Amino acid sequence: MSKDPTDVALLTARAQVLADLRTHGAETPETVTVVEHALVERKWWVEQWPDGAAFVPGLIGQDVQEALAEQGRVWPPCPLHDDHPLYLEPELGEDPHWVCERAGAVIAPLGALTSTRPPNERAVGDA
Repeated sequence: MSKDPTDVALLTARAQVLADLRTHGAETPETVTVVEHALVERKWWVEQWPDGAAFVPGLIGQDVQEALAEQGRVWPPCPLHDDHPLYLEPELGEDPHWVCERAGAVIAPLGALTSTRPPNERAVGDA
């Protein structure tokens, strides 16, 4: 495996985003293509700014989320509310994590989503 920081950052981002897509049954050939396209775009970005390598996983996650939203897909779905996706924070920073902006709750680090709701939590509209 390459020790190049750019390659490491990109491969880490790819693994984390694909894991979260897989968790919600959204890892399809089409979404993998979206991930690969985001990686190509961000490779240039991180080559220009090597100190930003630690930010690449979150940026790739955001890129994929935006591309899927343009297709009318909500990903990843919020486990606390049925009507909106989770968002990555920080927008530009290390150690990105998925949050429910409405509840102000941290749900999981990028790459560690689960397909179930946290204990004692219900989605809006649940009986």
